[in-house]
Amino acid sequence: MSITTRVARGLLATAAFTMVAGTAMAADIFVIGGKPDDPFWSRVKKGAEDAGIVAEAQGGSVTWLGPQNYDNLGPDAAELIRQAIDQGADAIVGPDWVPEAMDPAFEAVVDAGIPLVIYNAGGLDAADKLGAMNYVGAVDAKSGYAAGEYLGKAGKKNGACVNTLPGAANIEAFCSGFIEGIAAAGGEGSTLQLPATAFGDATAVAQAVRAHLLQNPDVDALFAIGDADTNAAVSGIQQAGKTGQVEVCGINFNESILANIQAGSQACAIDQQGYQQGFFAVSILNNFVNYGVTIPTREILTGPGVIDASNVEQVIEGVKAGVR
Repeated sequence: MSITTRVARGLLATAAFTMVAGTAMAADIFVIGGKPDDPFWSRVKKGAEDAGIVAEAQGGSVTWLGPQNYDNLGPDAAELIRQAIDQGADAIVGPDWVPEAMDPAFEAVVDAGIPLVIYNAGGLDAADKLGAMNYVGAVDAKSGYAAGEYLGKAGKKNGACVNTLPGAANIEAFCSGFIEGIAAAGGEGSTLQLPATAFGDATAVAQAVRAHLLQNPDVDALFAIGDADTNAAVSGIQQAGKTGQVEVCGINFNESILANIQAGSQACAIDQQGYQQGFFAVSILNNFVNYGVTIPTREILTGPGVIDASNVEQVIEGVKAGVR
């Protein structure tokens, strides 16, 4: 089926739901996301569940489906999408992490006439290709670019993106964007590629970073693709005896990352504002299924935002409120 046909079918599905929306049918919304213990995805999940309070008040529900690990990310996520269809979802939210594995499942969503929002990964291109209503999230390449540009403007000349999820389209885009960003600021970039089993494994990432820095003494900047990996990168820099010489910026953040930024041991974090990704995506679909309300701006960007010493105190206040 061509992209044009897919988009047209998605729009027809939208029209069909709009026609019945006046009955205020309850919306049972399924959200595909990350691991339950992934700090970033816990914030996305909270946003989805907070939006779900309204859905539940209207007789609907929000169901979160996430993989137990990221070892077989694309096929596992595709299976979760199919589970959502089989369990009678009225609407589905999902990230297009690995298009070649996940797109057939997303196409089945649209073919079944189920409203779809792509969020977190894939961008508007994925939403257009799949016939989704909207894309909610950051543009991955721009997030990486922001980190590379920031470090380059800070005087760093040789940066490496630590990729612990090779093959995931959004992670590859983070790294390519980082390389472009630091190059635009006068530096150069490369990718330190690790196996997917290293994602979130602090020891494995720290050891790999240490070895890479000792083998490549010109590297003076690192970009990590998640908060756990960022903490591990800081540790690897310390183990290599490069504290104060190699700066770090990473996607997402946690309390230790904010403390590192305060202390000066980390330059910046790139905030995708995951809470908003979950909240907006669920809200859009709940209002659409119940009332036919649509958002004409199909690309709803939640980032990138740069957290550094200039605004870290304000971010900490947002963390206390549970929305950052």
